[in-house]
Amino acid sequence: MAKQKATSKAAAKTAVKKKWTGLGTAAKSSARKTIASKGRVATAKSKAAAKPAAKAVAKPKARPKQRIAISHHRDEDFKADGLRTYAQYRDLGIAAATHGLAQAHVIRLIGPCNPEEVSKLHYHDVEFQMVYVLKGWVKTYMEGQGETLMKEGGCWTQPPRIKHLILDYSDDVELLEVILPAEFKTVELSS
Repeated sequence: MAKQKATSKAAAKTAVKKKWTGLGTAAKSSARKTIASKGRVATAKSKAAAKPAAKAVAKPKARPKQRIAISHHRDEDFKADGLRTYAQYRDLGIAAATHGLAQAHVIRLIGPCNPEEVSKLHYHDVEFQMVYVLKGWVKTYMEGQGETLMKEGGCWTQPPRIKHLILDYSDDVELLEVILPAEFKTVELSS
């Protein structure tokens, strides 16, 4: 049986030689390229097969599906249950709709401004914070920016953990604030 295999291999080689000698130069060149590329593919495949299996990468935990949040203005929705005693907050339902991904609320600062109460340097441990002035004006201090007067229609972002404080505000000021994530820590700093 071994003799039969050797004979058929020799016959196959002879047939290939005859075919090869009958080919023109262009055909031989094309055949060499095909053989070379197949060799590279086989080598790449054998290298990939020889590599140990990569460790499975943990997928980030999927958040539950977000839902639509609709909030209409009603004065009775402003509550004094937020971060600051001199402010009333109207929750816009974003935290519940996004399962804690973000929160948004309208803030009314209660006038007149008492600088001793509001002027406390602090920062929020957040990923994103944006404030938009809906009515009135507010004067703030932000580390690296200094004092800024923001009027109706003005908007600013506060980078994560930036030290800031409110210096003054109009009696009618209302702010829209959007923060990620919904739950975060606020750290007050000693003056």
